[in-house]
Amino acid sequence: MASDGQQQQVPPQKQDAQPGKEHVMNPIPEYYSTNYQPSNKLQGKVALVTGGDSGIGRAVCHSFALEGATVAFTYVKSQEEKDAQDSLEILRKAKTSDAKDPLAVSADLGYDKNCKQVVDEVVKAFGRIDILVNNAAEQYKASSVEEIDEERLDRVFRTNIYSQFFLVRHALTYMKEGSSIINTTSVNAYKGNDKLLDYTATKGAIVAFTRGLSQQLVNRGIRVNAVAPGPIWTPLIPASFDEEETAQFGAQVPMKRPGQPSEVAPCFVFLACNHCSSYMTGQTLHPNGGTVVNG
Repeated sequence: MASDGQQQQVPPQKQDAQPGKEHVMNPIPEYYSTNYQPSNKLQGKVALVTGGDSGIGRAVCHSFALEGATVAFTYVKSQEEKDAQDSLEILRKAKTSDAKDPLAVSADLGYDKNCKQVVDEVVKAFGRIDILVNNAAEQYKASSVEEIDEERLDRVFRTNIYSQFFLVRHALTYMKEGSSIINTTSVNAYKGNDKLLDYTATKGAIVAFTRGLSQQLVNRGIRVNAVAPGPIWTPLIPASFDEEETAQFGAQVPMKRPGQPSEVAPCFVFLACNHCSSYMTGQTLHPNGGTVVNG
C-alpha cells in the first residue's frame, strides 16, 4: 500500500530524463491486446504518427499496421533509439502483405523546418499522407507557476502544440479528401492539473486547435478530431513523477487503475477510419478510466 492509503498500481520507479524509455519500465506498457480483431479498416492508407516509438504512439502505430496501413513514426534521436528500433520490429511483424515497410524518422518537432523535413521524408517514401496523428508531448512537474520560466514554457509549447501547427501546415499539401487528422490532448485539458500547469495549458490549446481546424478543413473533406486520455501507463509517467507518485498512478480515477496504451489505440483507429467515423469532426474521445468531463 502507498503511504496515503491508495493501492499501489505499479512498482515504484523513476527515470531521470524525458521523454522516457519504454524498454526499462516495469511492467512494460501493453501496446497490444489479444482481444483486438483487425478488419482492414485502414487498408492502403499511409499514416504518420509522432512519438510513435513508445507508449500510446507505439500502440497506435501497431493498431494501424494491423488494420492495413503503411506506418511512419517520429522519435527523439539518441534518447529513444532502442524504443524506435523495437517499434520498427513490432510493426514489421504486424504489417499486412500489401503495406510497405514501416519508417522511423528522428526529429525535434518543436521547429517548423524539422516538421517539414519529416513530412518530406514520409512523402518521398510513400507518396502521400492519409492519416496524421499528432501525439508527441513532454511534461514537467511544478508546484507553482513561478517555477515555470520562459525557457521551459517555450520548450513545452514547442513540443506539444507548435509541432501540431507545423506538421499540419506541411502535411496538408499531401492530404486529400477523406484524410484524417487526430490530435492527442489529455483529460487535464478538461479537469485541470495544478502540478502540470504548462502541459495542461498546451493540452487545452490542442482541444481548441482541433475544433477550429476541423471547421477550416471541413469543406476539403478532411476530418480533424482528438483523443483525451486519462492516466495511461507510458514512459512519460516515470520520467515525470517521483517513485511514490508513480506507484499510485491511476488510483484516483473511478476504475482505480492506470490504463494501458492498448486501451487507447482503438480510439485512434475509429477516428482514422472513414466508414467508422465519417460523421465526426471537431470531436474528442475520452478513454480516461471513468472521469466524467463536459467536452
